Amino acid sequence: MVVTGQLTLVEFLFQPEDKPALEYERGVVTQKMAAMGRHSRLQVALCIRFESHGYPRQIARAFSEARVTWPKEEASYVPDVIAYLRERVPADADGEVLDHLLIPPDVAVEIASPGQGLDKQMGRCRWYVEHGVPISLLIHPGQRAIWTFRSGAETGPLQDTDVIDLADVLPGLSFTVAELFGALRA
Repeated sequence: MVVTGQLTLVEFLFQPEDKPALEYERGVVTQKMAAMGRHSRLQVALCIRFESHGYPRQIARAFSEARVTWPKEEASYVPDVIAYLRERVPADADGEVLDHLLIPPDVAVEIASPGQGLDKQMGRCRWYVEHGVPISLLIHPGQRAIWTFRSGAETGPLQDTDVIDLADVLPGLSFTVAELFGALRA
C-alpha cells in the first residue's frame, strides 16, 4: 500500500497503528511487508541476543518493530529490531520507556522479506546511518548473508564464520553469521 501526499508527519503519527506497520517519508505512506517465519524467527533471535547481552550488564535495551521518528527529516520508520544504549533509551521522568521514540537508536536492523528489493533495503540501512544511527544491519535470510553499515564503511555480504562485531556500540557483543542463522533451526 502506498498513499502519497495525503498526510503530514504529525497527522500520520496520530493515525491508529496498522499491521503490518505503516511507514512515512515526506508525505508518502507505505506499508511494510508482513513478517514470515524465517524473518520473524531472526527478529526474535536478535532481540534475545541484544537483551541477553545488554540487560544484565545494564548497557543496552532491544526493541522489536518499534516506530522511530525523525521529525526534521519528516520520516517515521519501523525497523525490524533496534537497540539503544541504556542511557540513551527515550524515557520519561519516572524512567519508563516513551511510546514515541524520537532519538535515533544505536543499532537498527532490517530483515529482508521475500519479494523485497535488496537495493531498497540497503538504501534504508544507509539512510539510518546518515541520520544518526551508528550501526545498521541488513539481514537476508535467503542468502544467509548480513551486511553492516557504519558511517564511511560498509561490509558484506558476510556469511558463515564471518563475525558481526558490534563492540564499538554495544561493548563486548559479537557473533558469527552462522550463529545468528542457527536460530532458524526448528
